[in-house]
Amino acid sequence: MIYYTTLDSRLGPLLLTADPGGTLMSLSLPDQKGGRTVQDGWRHDPGPFREAREQLAAYFAGDLKEFRLPLRGEGTEFRERVWSALDSVPYGATTTYGEIAARIGAPRAAVRAVGGAIGANPLLVLRPCHRVIGADGSLTGYAGGLDRKVELLTLEGVL
Repeated sequence: MIYYTTLDSRLGPLLLTADPGGTLMSLSLPDQKGGRTVQDGWRHDPGPFREAREQLAAYFAGDLKEFRLPLRGEGTEFRERVWSALDSVPYGATTTYGEIAARIGAPRAAVRAVGGAIGANPLLVLRPCHRVIGADGSLTGYAGGLDRKVELLTLEGVL
């Protein structure tokens, strides 16, 4: 069983999914590349998302710097290593695709694969893929759209 709810945010309505234990499985933004949409058989229930709602509201208000929520992305072992490395990028900081590759012990040639794993992140905002920028400092792709990446990095004081 997958539970879902939607939350209003400064980025638009967020679609959150969780397993029966309340572990968050995804956070999708409107019109997100590869984002989830409500499926038959999912159960609408805001109950399992109370803590996520509170933490997201505090984050968007500028009062929360680190999420403390149970997260579970489903991906290959490589993707999960990349996503774990994203979790270590602190609020108000940025990193590059090459730095993420180095953190997981991947060769420099794996930067493109790292980018693919970051682009497949199912937990936008919560798992901070918006903090990854190009080696030249450019704001490269973001599945939620570059305007939302700019908004998140501005919120965190990076821009």
